[in-house]
Amino acid sequence: MKLPCEQALWYVLPQIRADLARELIKNGVSQKDTAELLGLTQSAVSQYVHKKRAGKIRTTKEYKERIKLMAEEIKTPKGKDKVSNLICTCCTASRGKDKCAH
Repeated sequence: MKLPCEQALWYVLPQIRADLARELIKNGVSQKDTAELLGLTQSAVSQYVHKKRAGKIRTTKEYKERIKLMAEEIKTPKGKDKVSNLICTCCTASRGKDKCAH
């Protein structure tokens, strides 16, 4: 039996990271700064941008809207402090839940 957070760890979180990385770069943030904001390596960001990682789950219009809003918020001066909460919110939404399992 796979727990919801186990599913999220392997499929949902990489998708969120990839989509956030793409959105931040689309909005003019460098790969280096994107990696720093998301707590990733620059090479991981490059792989997300070039679709060599993630991309195996379907996303909804609501999910895509949340990604855009998250990218805007992450770019703010205090946005880096909010990344984990924003990702958790997006993860639960992508799984059709109102609250995180933990």
